[in-house]
Amino acid sequence: MTPDQFQTTIESAVTAIGKVIIGQEDAIRFTLIATLCNQHALIEGVPGLGKTLLARTLAAVLGSDFKRIQFTPDLMPADITGTTVFNLQRNEFSLVKGPVFTTFLLADEINRAPAKTQSALLEAMQERTVTIDRESYRLPPDFTVFATQNPIESEGTYPLPEAQKDRFMLKIPMTWPDAAEEIRLAGRSLTDRAPEAILQRGEVAQCLSVDDLRELRETLSQVVVSEALVEYAVGLVRATRTDDAVMVGAGPRASQALLRAARAWAAIEGRDFVSPDDIRAVAQPVLEHRLLLRPESELEGVRTAEVLERLLREAPVPR
Repeated sequence: MTPDQFQTTIESAVTAIGKVIIGQEDAIRFTLIATLCNQHALIEGVPGLGKTLLARTLAAVLGSDFKRIQFTPDLMPADITGTTVFNLQRNEFSLVKGPVFTTFLLADEINRAPAKTQSALLEAMQERTVTIDRESYRLPPDFTVFATQNPIESEGTYPLPEAQKDRFMLKIPMTWPDAAEEIRLAGRSLTDRAPEAILQRGEVAQCLSVDDLRELRETLSQVVVSEALVEYAVGLVRATRTDDAVMVGAGPRASQALLRAARAWAAIEGRDFVSPDDIRAVAQPVLEHRLLLRPESELEGVRTAEVLERLLREAPVPR
């Protein structure tokens, strides 16, 4: 696939998503980056910003098999993975597959379930394999989890385990719309062009096939990342482990995610090489959820985003 074809394909996907999602340009771009990199993403924002709608729209654009799990405090691991039941007619145990057996899984409000249930996704997210009653079952190679979560300050939420957060390539923030976008959204809600109605009527066309996605990913492999930029990205991640405000920094998986996301960002921008600005553009969604601040830093009002901004300013930029 040529760079022009890459750009045309991505633009068609953005246009299709934009029929449903008003504004949120950065969130749309980051969801596409996670998809291009065949990785999982965590979408965070207060209720009502369209987190679930964005994930459902992306699945429609991809034409993927889609399933949704609404996480609740009483959700059990078997409700996600499935279980075996005894078939009286056949006199044998048979597998009843859970919703994890799909291509695109929406884990809605993932932080409303306890850690035991959240961790049931770990093996599926990392290995694309599910183990049920000591038997392993393969998931599709394009299996992708897009999870939504409310801010941890919201009532009835649980913090995600660090091991699980590290499996998400990106944490995509969704913010309040500006005044013009909210007016447009409110006006559309009074007509048959409401975002939810458009999606329910199936008016969002599939823009990417499995072959298209494979070609897009092959095009990414042609984007050049210099050794100096690899060292820059790794140095930035390692700096999070020695910062005085950080108790637990980002691990090696973060370095890999940072470079992959920067390469996808550069390709979307129409370039066949990665620049330091590409790494800086994706640093916050890649790293923020992986850092754990010291309790004394939190008491002083230090925020993870501020720590990352400082580290980016202090990191020597390669020429």
